Amino acid sequence: MPISKPDLYVLARVIKTLKEKGRLNKTALATSTGLSYDRLVKYLDWMTQKGFIDFDSNDEVVLTKLGVATYDQLVQWILQYVGKVRFPKLT
Repeated sequence: MPISKPDLYVLARVIKTLKEKGRLNKTALATSTGLSYDRLVKYLDWMTQKGFIDFDSNDEVVLTKLGVATYDQLVQWILQYVGKVRFPKLT
């Protein structure tokens, strides 16, 4: 079943991991983010549809420019409306 209402913190965690580590295969990304492989794949499908990630010729996950911009906007939104982030902000 596809994701209809993604958890913003999960999205931020996936994007943050890709920003830090660069391109990763799905298994390594699932391990790095602490998500089950099945749950990660659902998020990756959603993120691909939104243009946040892409896959290279080796089927590794690659963050797009839109994905980077989205992370920055998401962190700003969380700081403004929630007051703190539960993950370290990347600069």
